[in-house]
Amino acid sequence: MDDRQHLMVQRRGWDRASNCYARYWQRQLLPVQRLLLGTAELAPGDRVLDVACGSGEMTMAVAAAVAPGGRVVATDLSPKMVSATEVRATTAGAHHVEVTCCDAQHLTVDGPFDVALCSLGLMYVPHPAVAAAELRRVVRPGGRVVLSVWGDRRRCGWASVFGIVDARVTSDVCPHFFALGAPGILTAVLRDAGFVGAAEARLAVSLDYRDGDEALGAAFLGGPVALAYGRFDTDTRAQVADEYLASIDDFRTDGGGYAVPGEFVVASARRPD
Repeated sequence: MDDRQHLMVQRRGWDRASNCYARYWQRQLLPVQRLLLGTAELAPGDRVLDVACGSGEMTMAVAAAVAPGGRVVATDLSPKMVSATEVRATTAGAHHVEVTCCDAQHLTVDGPFDVALCSLGLMYVPHPAVAAAELRRVVRPGGRVVLSVWGDRRRCGWASVFGIVDARVTSDVCPHFFALGAPGILTAVLRDAGFVGAAEARLAVSLDYRDGDEALGAAFLGGPVALAYGRFDTDTRAQVADEYLASIDDFRTDGGGYAVPGEFVVASARRPD
């Protein structure tokens, strides 16, 4: 799959997931969002770029942290995700939030920013080094960047979803999804882009689902395989559901739900003065 096809698949997939992403993931991602925001040390008046904003969960937390006097620009590759963020900001009266649709590798935003954030977005970019260089370009000298990605594949109990889907499509859905989660890789990307003081932290979490339907929704409807799953026929959907639930059976709870392990990496660095 070439870069153009890769971006098309990501855009269409996240467009499809936009109407249910918050339903399945807002609660599950709170721990990593709190760590990312704590690492960013935002203050009122800060100018912040939120790359890969999704449907605005992180954006709204950032907007609260930089008020009064701050500015937030939120970007995403998916037009429908951008629209969802815009609606959320407008409804909340967050007039200091701007939204725009663009590729993280080609940021069409006006800086400079005090802080640039990218929460769980860099794994989907064909060339993370290019995206990191773009972040350096739009951050002011002395400004900060904070990124989060999923961690070690072996510590993410839901990772089987990729193999299950890839067995039924012609190309890998997310071939590099866990590449940035290996120790030291994310900080190396930041250093290579010209940032200094790079550091990373790992966060182990439990993704808790009330039942199988919720676990399946998170895996197939609200995430990166949504586009491929949407093209499956009824029988194929039943097959992949059975395979996925079997793959996470070890994480069943006494109440009939699931507690699936996961890991995140949060990395931070600074643009030299």
